This record gives sequence, structure tokens and C-alpha cells, in this order.
Amino acid sequence: MSSTDLKTYLTSNLNIDETEISLIVENCTVKKVKKDQFLLREKEICKHGFFVEQGLLRQFSVDKKGKEHIISFAPENWFMTDRESAYFNQPSAYFIQALEDSQVAVIDESFAQLLSKKFPEFTEFNNRLLHNHIRHLQKRINLLLSAPAEDRYLQFVAMYPDILLRVPQTMVASYLGITPESLSRVRKELAQKNFMK
Repeated sequence: MSSTDLKTYLTSNLNIDETEISLIVENCTVKKVKKDQFLLREKEICKHGFFVEQGLLRQFSVDKKGKEHIISFAPENWFMTDRESAYFNQPSAYFIQALEDSQVAVIDESFAQLLSKKFPEFTEFNNRLLHNHIRHLQKRINLLLSAPAEDRYLQFVAMYPDILLRVPQTMVASYLGITPESLSRVRKELAQKNFMK
């Protein structure tokens, strides 16, 4: 996927003067993150949002048996944060980790709140992001509770078209809530169906 820096992204999504957008961006730091490096660890309080300019992040939890459960991926031009931890000032239940060498714009949570007070347009933009996030989570919960593995996989491909080429199959299986063996079977069955057409 093509990468975009935060300024370009905000300019194309916010109806705010470019000088004001420059001031917003100046208050954010751009951080280079190595593959496997953590931006957030479980039990830390999340104080930042991350906009992925280049690379790929994942958000995941680890259960009592040590098994990882991937909540979401964030490729280029996506935001990632732990909203519960940031908004309620609670220790996070999640990790945020780079899956590739990445470049992220780090947005301080308190600064984002100041922006919302100053610019109604930013509030509207942030609300759109939040509602879109909630919409995807609701759809995902419904799929996990009621849909067969094939439907979950197809929805994953629609949402993250290039992720399959960038992460191990075990991570895709973790996101889908199935075993890697089940994922292999689903992919094989879909390939056979498409071949028969």
C-alpha cells in the first residue's frame, strides 16, 4: 500500500487551513520503529495514538495460558491506539507492536483533546474515526460469534487486502479466531472453488 505522511493525510481529510494543519503536525513526533519493537505494553497507560506512515503494527492481548489474540492490524494510513486506556486512564490490556520496520506519527492524547476544543472540524473527524472503528468492531464480533471461518476469512481479505503477504499465517489465524490448520483448509477450499468456476 502507498504511504502518506500525517500532514498529507490530514490535509485531505480535514477542512482546516494548511497553516493550522502544519501547527498540528509540528506538535506530533515522527518515530522510526524497528520490527518487533513495542509502542505499548500490557499494564502501561496508553498516552498516544499512532498514525502509520510506513510499515505495519498489530494490537494484541495475551491470555493466562500465554496465547496471543490479535485484535487489529494497522498498515499504512491507519491509526492505532488503545482507546479504553487512553480515554479512561486505565492500564492497557493490550500490546501494540511493529511487525515491520515502521515510521509512525505519535499523537499525544492530551493534544488531541486540545485540538477537539479548538477545531470543530477535528472533533467531527475524530468522531468519524471512532464510529468507523466501532462499526468494524461490531461487525467483527458478529462474525466471530456467528459466521463460518470462510466468511471471516473473506471479510479479513476485504478489510486488509495486502496483509496476507506481510504477516505469518499464524497471525491471520489468531485474528480470525481459528487454528492455522483451519485457515489452511479454508484457503485450500476457496482456491478449489475458484478453480472450478
